[in-house]
Amino acid sequence: MSKYQITVKPGSSQEKIVETAPGELIIYLRAKPHDGEANTALIKLLAKYFDIPKTSITITRGAKSRTKTIEF
Repeated sequence: MSKYQITVKPGSSQEKIVETAPGELIIYLRAKPHDGEANTALIKLLAKYFDIPKTSITITRGAKSRTKTIEF
């Protein structure tokens, strides 16, 4: 099982993932943090980045925060 600390930047002009250190990511999302739209976009982008199913990614901490912990 892998664990990552993530900082999410919602409302960005582009979607991209920047690895700042091993196990730490900054993720830029176009989606706004409204009604879980950013979390849904986050999981979709991470699934594509790591080439894993969306259902295997879990936000374990910070579901309503810009700083999150995910596991898969």
